[in-house]
Amino acid sequence: MAGKITFELVSPERLVLSKPVDMVVMPGSEGEFGVLVVHAPILATLDPGVVAVHDGGQIIDRIFVAGGFAEVTAERCVVLAEDATPVKNIDVAAAASALREAEAGTDQAALKLARARVAATQR
Repeated sequence: MAGKITFELVSPERLVLSKPVDMVVMPGSEGEFGVLVVHAPILATLDPGVVAVHDGGQIIDRIFVAGGFAEVTAERCVVLAEDATPVKNIDVAAAASALREAEAGTDQAALKLARARVAATQR
């Protein structure tokens, strides 16, 4: 199966990434899933986690998303993310501090997000 899928990652502030790639692996709410060219059309919700962009046999980008949606067609994959940060730009100390605060609170969504952000820095 030769060819590339056009991948776009959009946050409320900006277009984060737009390029043809070999594969994208995303943190779906039902588990991680990969998308290649000629994928069956789907709409999926995304949990907080890392979107891994593959091209040329390697991961070329790792971007943390704070949840969102993915629309997949045979030629294109569009991710609408609540927030998107390249993993290399995550402040590890700030992420750990946010996790400690979330663990002390009662907001389960904040705890899930904080855990995912810390986990992204440890891969």
